[in-house]
Amino acid sequence: MGTGRLYAAVAVGGFRRYATYRTATAAGVFTNTVFGLILAYIFIALWDDRPHLGGYDQAQALSYVWLGQALLMVVAVMGGGFEDELIERIRTGDIAIDLYRPADLQLWWLAQDAGRALFHLLGRGVVPLAFGALFFDLALPADPLAWIAFLVAVALGAVVSFALRFLVALCAFWLLDGAGVAQLAWIAGIFCSGMLLPLNVFPGVLGEVVRALPWSSLIQAPVDVLLGTADVPRTYLFQAAWAAALLAAGRLVQSAATRRVVVQGG
Repeated sequence: MGTGRLYAAVAVGGFRRYATYRTATAAGVFTNTVFGLILAYIFIALWDDRPHLGGYDQAQALSYVWLGQALLMVVAVMGGGFEDELIERIRTGDIAIDLYRPADLQLWWLAQDAGRALFHLLGRGVVPLAFGALFFDLALPADPLAWIAFLVAVALGAVVSFALRFLVALCAFWLLDGAGVAQLAWIAGIFCSGMLLPLNVFPGVLGEVVRALPWSSLIQAPVDVLLGTADVPRTYLFQAAWAAALLAAGRLVQSAATRRVVVQGG
């Protein structure tokens, strides 16, 4: 099997793996929808009091809510992807088997996570967004090119998310348990991705900082692309730069971890 076909098969396997959990998917759709309702009414009250907060009108703010709920699991803001399994394999020593396989560790997990992200986009993203569009006045574009641009930004955000979580998981090579680092990354993701509140609302220096961090690629950037409030080429460049930098850092850490395993094994 060629290299490309191998990783494509891994991605398909990742998609099928999550597709088997139908009850969990249904529960997740329900949870995202309920949480979206809570946020929607909070945003309505907030935007009634502060119209055009963060540069959004109320319809755009509500669109932000439901798009965020659609993307929540796609970009794994709160984790829940491959990282727990990878941390466990490092902890038990099973990672040594993975490192000796004729497949790149980073690309293997990236392919699997791509399958997971695609499933969650279709399985947990479409229904909450459709519900929001049915019961609220959203500012969703009719132009299919805007949706294509949005999906490109989502894909780049998913790669940034993977690269962050891959680095978090690799910390387990030097720590007794990677849970602490994973929890810190989870908190940073909630606060800095725009999951709870658009980053455009954050004032002054704090707003500049959170918008410059990689987590802003996860939700804020794709939503702004769809709503037409972002410079699309610049947004893509920002996301791609963070993806490249984080993937390169992950490869360096992976190389150091491999040498550590070889030395210990020897």
